[in-house]
Amino acid sequence: MADSPPDRHNLARLEKLDKKMAQIIRMHEHGAPSVLRLETIEVGKPGPGEVRLVQDAIGVNYVDTMVRDGRFAMPLPLVPGFEGAGVIAQVGPGVDHLKVGDRVGYFFAIGGYASERLIAASALVKLPDDITTRQAAMFLSAGLTAWMALRSLHQLQAGETVLVLGASGSVGSILARWARMLGATVIGVAGSQAKLAQVTAGADHAFHSGDPRLVDKIRAIASDGVDVVYDLVGAATAALTIAALRDGSKIVAIGAASGPPAFDPAELARRRIEVTGGGTPQHVHAGTVDGASSELFAAIRGGLFADLPAVGYPLSDASQVHEDIAARRIAGLPILLP
Repeated sequence: MADSPPDRHNLARLEKLDKKMAQIIRMHEHGAPSVLRLETIEVGKPGPGEVRLVQDAIGVNYVDTMVRDGRFAMPLPLVPGFEGAGVIAQVGPGVDHLKVGDRVGYFFAIGGYASERLIAASALVKLPDDITTRQAAMFLSAGLTAWMALRSLHQLQAGETVLVLGASGSVGSILARWARMLGATVIGVAGSQAKLAQVTAGADHAFHSGDPRLVDKIRAIASDGVDVVYDLVGAATAALTIAALRDGSKIVAIGAASGPPAFDPAELARRRIEVTGGGTPQHVHAGTVDGASSELFAAIRGGLFADLPAVGYPLSDASQVHEDIAARRIAGLPILLP
């Protein structure tokens, strides 16, 4: 797609914002959601290889809560958040593939909870005209993680039967729908009865993890066991994972919300069960990001995720969205709006 000229509305907006202070959410200590504090800063000018980005929307992911409470250790103080999208307001020296007014998103660059920010141009994905900045903030991180699981960690084949643990979360919801579109039979498991309706919308079969007959029900669908388990939960579902798999199958570990699982290496070897995993930046990088994001954008514009609503919060309510994530009150994909 050829570059389009900068949108006049965007440029006018950037001129107005240029003289304003930016709002950020900063944490000076680990702890409860209350450690997320609203502050104002001067963003400054971008350095070599950087741009100044005015953000329209910021993605909120479960890993943000892990950064906040210290499970994902990072130096303090910091501005949390790894994902966002907006309009480039200023370009630093050495950036020649982007220009002022371009709409871009990113999926792994700490410092996202901000109305404006400096960011490496290499971290940015230019958005097609028909993908909104809100869609990018909703789907880039979770969607590219799902792409990694379906295309890189395990090359999903039509006709396979897969089990998605954590199928009501952001990544799980996207992954389940995408796997079904690719021709797999999808069994989705939610963490509670209350989340079951969210799984039903995206999977061929939906259950909750508290069902005492869950293994029997999975085996009734796949008598020899499933071909692959996409695990976003970890320790709490480790026994279910092993019980659901056929011999010679695979565990794709893409999250550990309840802590890392402890599998018996001897049993894995005896049953020829492969365990694979990794972080999204390891698999979605300079060599793969164009193809991965193109596939994701095609799925978005095709309506594959149209039933997944955005749940918007003002940037100043970052602590509230973290509380709602912990309480499992969010039925959709949360974003912060500056």
